[in-house]
Amino acid sequence: MKIPLRLAKREDLRIIGVEPVAEAELCSRTLELMGEFRAFARSFSVMLETCTGCGACAKACHSYLGTDDFFNIPAARAGLLRRIFSRYFTWSGRVLGRFSGAAEFGPGTLDSWVDYFYQCNACRRCAKFCPFGIDTGEIVLAGRTILTRLGRAPAFMVNIARNELTTGNNTGILKPAIIDSCSFLEEELLEETGLEIRIPVDKPNTEILYLPSSSELFVNSDTLMGAAKLFHYLGVDWTLSSTLLEAANYGLLFDLDVMKKHNNRMRIAATAVGAEKVVMGECGHGWRAAKMYSEGANGPFPFQLTHILELVTERLPDLNLTKLPIRATLHDPCNYGRGAGLVEEPRKIMHACVEDFTEMTPNRDRNFCCGGGGGLLMDEMTEIRMELGKEKSEQIRRLLPLDYIALPCASCKAQFPLLLKHYGMGEVRTGGVLDLVGRSLVLNRQQDERTSPQDCLGG
Repeated sequence: MKIPLRLAKREDLRIIGVEPVAEAELCSRTLELMGEFRAFARSFSVMLETCTGCGACAKACHSYLGTDDFFNIPAARAGLLRRIFSRYFTWSGRVLGRFSGAAEFGPGTLDSWVDYFYQCNACRRCAKFCPFGIDTGEIVLAGRTILTRLGRAPAFMVNIARNELTTGNNTGILKPAIIDSCSFLEEELLEETGLEIRIPVDKPNTEILYLPSSSELFVNSDTLMGAAKLFHYLGVDWTLSSTLLEAANYGLLFDLDVMKKHNNRMRIAATAVGAEKVVMGECGHGWRAAKMYSEGANGPFPFQLTHILELVTERLPDLNLTKLPIRATLHDPCNYGRGAGLVEEPRKIMHACVEDFTEMTPNRDRNFCCGGGGGLLMDEMTEIRMELGKEKSEQIRRLLPLDYIALPCASCKAQFPLLLKHYGMGEVRTGGVLDLVGRSLVLNRQQDERTSPQDCLGG
C-alpha cells in the first residue's frame, strides 16, 4: 500500500548533516550502507539470514491486522530488505540469484522500503512470537537509517531532528517561551491548590534534572503539573533545562547519528545545572533510548538515571494518596513493555491512585501498539494510523465503560484521542499516569473532598 509520506527537501536534510545521494549512485551507496550495518551490528545479518518465513509473526502484528496488506506481515516487510541483502551479501544469492529468494536492486526498491518501513511502528511485538526471536522492528529501524543516509527521510522527522539538535526539544521552543509557559502553569497550580508550587528552569546546583516531553508545556500540561506537585510534596530540589526540554529522541527512529547527538545533550544539560540525578518523563522511545543506548553512544553516566514512574513507585510509602473514584485502565507503551522493562511500576501507581483499575488483554510485553509510536505522528499518516490502531481500539472497547485510559507516553497521548474518536469512543478521558498522581496526591482539604470522576479528572 502506497503511503502519502512527505519526504524532506535536500536543504533540510543538509541541516542534520545528510547529503542526498545522486540517482546513479543509489545502488552502490545502499549496498555500502548495508555493509556498514553488517559490520556495526552482527545481529543485523543474523536476523536477515535466519527467518524461515513461517508466518508466526503475522497475527502478532497490529499493522498487518489493521491494513490486511501482505507486506505489512513483519517477515514480508523485512523481506523487502532481506532479498537485497541476500543477493549481494550471501553466497547463495550471488550464485543462484532470484532462485534463492534474492532480488536485484531496482528502481522501485527504495520506494517500497519507504512505504512499508513507515507503516511499521517498530513496536517489536513480532519478536515476542517469532520462534527464533527475530526482531523485525530493529530491521525496520536499520532500514530507516539507511534511507535517511540516502536522502529519503520524512519531512516531519527531519524537522523534529533539527529542533532537537538546535533547541533541545521537538517543537523548537526557546528559553523565553519556556519560562512564560512554566509561569503560566505555576499560576494554574496556585489556583488549583492554593499553594506556590514552582516549576524552575535552569536552576543551578540542583539535585534532579527532570526531562519531560516538550508537549507537557502545552497539550499535556497535567503531566508536568503532576511532576511539579510530586517534587513539591517530597521537598526535592529539581529543575528543568532550557537546553534540553525533551525526553523524546527521534534519532532512534530514523537516524542513529541524530540519536547520539541528542542523547549527548542530556550529559551537557545535567552538568550545567550540577544535577546528581536525571529523571526521565513519560516518553516510551525516549526512555528506551536513554536507558538502553546512552552509555553505548556517549560513555558512562556522570549521574544517576531513573524514570519518573520508578521514582514515584520508590516513594509511594511517603505519599498521601487518595484513590480517585474512577474506572481506569493502563496502556503499556511498546518501548516500556518490550524495550526497557518498565511494566510493574505504573501498575503499582494505578492501584494506589484509582478505586477500579482494570487490565487490558493482552498486556505488559504482549500489549498491542496504539499505532502512533515509531515516529508516525505526521498529519499525512493520520488515516493509516487509524488502521494501525484497530487492534488497540478493540482492546479498549472490551473494557467499556471506562472513565480514564492512562498513557505514560507522549506519542500515545497524541494518538489515543484521535483513535477513540475514530472508533466511536471519544467520551473516554485520556492522560498520563503522572496526571493521576497529581490528582490523587493530597495537598489540601479541597483535593481530599472531591468525590465525582468529573471533579477528580478536572471536569
